[in-house]
Amino acid sequence: MTNNFQVIPYDKKFIQFFIDLNVEWLESFFEVEPYDLKVLKNCEELIINNGGYIFFGKKNNLIIGTFALIKRAKNSYELSKMAIKIEERGKGYGSKMLEFAISLGRKNNWKETYLYSSTKLKNSIYLYKKYGFKKTEFGDSPYMRGDIRMVYQY
Repeated sequence: MTNNFQVIPYDKKFIQFFIDLNVEWLESFFEVEPYDLKVLKNCEELIINNGGYIFFGKKNNLIIGTFALIKRAKNSYELSKMAIKIEERGKGYGSKMLEFAISLGRKNNWKETYLYSSTKLKNSIYLYKKYGFKKTEFGDSPYMRGDIRMVYQY
């Protein structure tokens, strides 16, 4: 269950979890793209130092998940790099992280949070729709695997 799970803010000592969990997730479904490696290896510079956020999902003092909110414009953030340790998937932790991301945007008066995904990921698309993300015009995705853009309007 998710009652012993908490979302914690970025700490440099957890940076390898951010990289490893994302690589594990990407390799489970797709492949690691050059853009992924750039963001993962330069996450402080490209995310944190540009006004974005990285969070970790912690269960029983172990990091089992992560996600980033990348600032793209004033009050507009991209939900990105969400990953859960393979043996912890399907247990509701992704929902908890998504709820946290939405509440952060609401608390900070963001205009929108958007994401790029793949329609191949039926469970993910279902989850995003369940929380109020709506399919929108695609735009320029930095990901080759992306074929859907979804947005949550506050």
